[in-house]
Amino acid sequence: MKAFQNYKVIDTTHVLAGPFAAFQLATLGADVIKVEDPNDPDQARAQGPDRAMNNIGMGTAFLGQASNKASVAINLKTPEGKEAMLRLLDTADVFIENYRPGAFEALGLGYDDLRRRNPGLIYCSLSAFGSTGPRRELRGYDNIIQAFSGFMAMTGDDPDKPFKCGAPIMDYAAGTTTAYAIAAALLQRARNGGAGNFVDVSMLDVAMMFATSHVASYFWNGKVPAPKGNSYAFATIGMYHASDVPMMVSASNLKQQAKLWRVLGREDMVKQDNNQRLDAHAEESSALRAAFLARPAAEWEDLLQSEGIPCARIRTLDEALSDAQVQARPVLHRFGGEAGTVAGMTTPLAGFRMQEHGPSLEQPPQRLGAQTAQVLSEIGYSPAEIERMQAAGIIAG
Repeated sequence: MKAFQNYKVIDTTHVLAGPFAAFQLATLGADVIKVEDPNDPDQARAQGPDRAMNNIGMGTAFLGQASNKASVAINLKTPEGKEAMLRLLDTADVFIENYRPGAFEALGLGYDDLRRRNPGLIYCSLSAFGSTGPRRELRGYDNIIQAFSGFMAMTGDDPDKPFKCGAPIMDYAAGTTTAYAIAAALLQRARNGGAGNFVDVSMLDVAMMFATSHVASYFWNGKVPAPKGNSYAFATIGMYHASDVPMMVSASNLKQQAKLWRVLGREDMVKQDNNQRLDAHAEESSALRAAFLARPAAEWEDLLQSEGIPCARIRTLDEALSDAQVQARPVLHRFGGEAGTVAGMTTPLAGFRMQEHGPSLEQPPQRLGAQTAQVLSEIGYSPAEIERMQAAGIIAG
């Protein structure tokens, strides 16, 4: 069996972090049911570079983390919709939501409400600032957390021009942390007699965790990290221009820096300890800038890697995706349908593989409400009841 097979997860999250967390559970066998409002579905459905796909609610921002999920559309603000959700949650192992703290309590769907009905439920709340603290009700997305957390202030090379990361790393970091936290809560439940738990994930907290080395340094010396761009404390680590394009070099430790200088024919530059490297930063940088201009980046990459010195030509995303190493790994999944359709789309699957029963995708993303009738039927609703709720706009499908 897969790790989360036979676990039912109700996913009411939207945009990216929450859906990505549920997606990770789905790749490992969880029965994930994504619940959306028929009148206000996940906003990611309408986001992406293909306007036609956005218009039908299948934008690429949604597609990236919607596989292996059933889609149910219920208006939770109606009494009948709330009752349907409660009946669905009675059968669930995990509930994930990422709305403003207090929103689900106001609907009568808070943790205290649900654990009375389902004592074994793992209730996970993911929000920008967490469910406690003076800023708990503030809203935020990836860029807001990058700004608030100090990440942008130490990214780039000019304090007056802070940069956010090109990819929404805070969303993916929070989603990954959420999946990890849920896995831990399920393991804890199995070891503690079946009792459920409340899991509170804050994107801001996750940002602090992902800056652990910088946070530890700050509390040690009181110095605020400055934006350093592509430069490092040691000159033998950083970005340098080859004769054609830039590349990253990382001769990090003493052994690697010695190898680098010998490859470059500059044994006179080899240092015996790291303090010497720190003191010679300017001299080493100048020597490296001049030396690396002698060859194309691809040649340096091959040469230095052959000597055990990490080096990479700076690639664009399309170059990285088409590289033989990426192609040889199971990180990308292409569905078997026609190219150019959702049934034939390609998406990242997982950043790891397992010898047995690892991550996999079986079902492409679904249109809004595609499985509403089926899921409601499974929890006891009759065809007549489902038809009446559809006619009243309580559900869609």
